[in-house]
Amino acid sequence: MVKDVTERWGIVYCPKGDMLVSPAKRWTKIEKCLKEQGVVYDYVQSENVGSVERLVKMMINNGYRTIVIIGGDSALNDTVNCLMQADREVREQIALAVIPNGLMNDFAHFWNIKEGEYSKIIEWIRQRRIRKIDLGCIRYTNKRGEACHRYFLNCINVGFIAAIMNLRRKTHHFFGSRTLSFVFSFLLLLFQRMEYKMSIKLNSDVIKRKVMTVCVGNSLGYGQTPNAVPYNGMLDVSVVYHPEVMQLFEGIYLFLRGKFLNHKSVHPYRTREVLFENTQNAMVGIDGRLMNTPKGPFRITVEQEVINLIIPTWKSF
Repeated sequence: MVKDVTERWGIVYCPKGDMLVSPAKRWTKIEKCLKEQGVVYDYVQSENVGSVERLVKMMINNGYRTIVIIGGDSALNDTVNCLMQADREVREQIALAVIPNGLMNDFAHFWNIKEGEYSKIIEWIRQRRIRKIDLGCIRYTNKRGEACHRYFLNCINVGFIAAIMNLRRKTHHFFGSRTLSFVFSFLLLLFQRMEYKMSIKLNSDVIKRKVMTVCVGNSLGYGQTPNAVPYNGMLDVSVVYHPEVMQLFEGIYLFLRGKFLNHKSVHPYRTREVLFENTQNAMVGIDGRLMNTPKGPFRITVEQEVINLIIPTWKSF
C-alpha cells in the first residue's frame, strides 16, 4: 500500500463459500473489468469471517476514501460496524461500495445490484453517486453482563426465521439457488420449535403472546419487510404469529412471490424503536448471520444518514 491513497480504491475481496466457481477465477474476472476501466486500486483478500473487520480497519486507518466490498450481507455488516467505530469526520470522507459476492446479497438486491455484472457495477462506482443511508442498531447485554451494540444494514430476525437463515447459510453451497436453499432449510425445521412467548413494545402497542418470528428491517429483510427503505429514519417490523399448517405453506408461497405482508398471520408495523422485553431465548440473527443470543431485554433503534453509500446512477427515490 502507498501513502497517498485518497484517489485509489481500497478493495476487500471476500471469497464466496460455494463449489461452482473458484475464488481465483471470480477475482480474475473482476480484475479484468477494473483494468479495462482504468481503476487504480489496492486489493486484499479476507482469509476468514473474522478477518473482514481487521482489513476494513486497515483501509480506514490508511486513508482510503473509497472502500469496495466484494462480498455479501455479512461482510457488509462487518464493514459498517468498522466505519461506525471511526470518528464522524473520518467516516464522512469515506464512501462504501459493494460488488455482491456472498451467499446472501439482499442489501445489494435492494439497489438492484446483481451478481456477475462486474463491468456495470464498476462503472457505477467510478461515477460515485453517493446516498447517505440509515443503519439499524441493536443494544443488548451479553452473557458476561457487558453492555454491547451492533449495527445492521438489512435486518434483525428473532425466532424461527433466524434459525432458517442460519441453516440456509450452511445449505446454500449444496443447492446454489437462494430459493431452493430457503425451502430445504424450512422443511428441515418444520418439526423444530416454532413459537416463543414474547413481550415486545412497538410504538404504543405491547405484544405479549406466542410469536413465531419477528423481523426488524432497515431494508428488505430477506423479503419479510419488503416496504422498508434505508433512508427514511424508520424501521419496518413484521410480527408473525403461529399459523395453522396449511397457512404455513401459504406463507412460504407468498414469501417466495414477494407478497409476505399479505398473509393473515403477518402483522406489520413502522417505528423508530422496538423493545424486546422477553423472547424466551429465541435465536437472533443479524444481517443473515446468527449472533450470540442477548441476555435479557434488548432494544433496536435506527440511526439516520450515517453511512455514505455509492449507488447505481439510475436509481431514483
